Amino acid sequence: MRHLNEGRKLNRTSAHRKALFKNLVLALIRHGRIRTTDAKAKELRRVADRMVTLGKKNDLAARRRAYAFVGSHEAVQKLFNEIAPRFKERNGGYTRVVKYGFRRGDAAPLSIIEFTGAEEETKAKKPRKRSAKKTEQQGERQQRAAAG
Repeated sequence: MRHLNEGRKLNRTSAHRKALFKNLVLALIRHGRIRTTDAKAKELRRVADRMVTLGKKNDLAARRRAYAFVGSHEAVQKLFNEIAPRFKERNGGYTRVVKYGFRRGDAAPLSIIEFTGAEEETKAKKPRKRSAKKTEQQGERQQRAAAG
């Protein structure tokens, strides 16, 4: 029986599982959003939220613990300076898991995991401005169409 045994084993040894989550957290910190299987995303949510909680503490011990897990100075710096300050007023729930579909090769269910609050960054993209030459050409076409 699995009483009081938390977490998914993902059919891996403990060392392989630890390395997997280290790499997934590193990718999530670097990119802000990653696509992975449902089970990995749901399990990664726990680890990533713990990293953000360390980032919110913002002391030397927390930085050392985060570096011990992630293993990248750049990622720890981004976590503490950019990601964690966004969540200073929030008590948990720093990541979001969205169902994405199924993988083509083996039909494994996929999900996207991202930090919450990232929707402002993605939706805030401004439309590209057209060059003066293109708008000029478009105006000439409209005149020809109206005349002809």
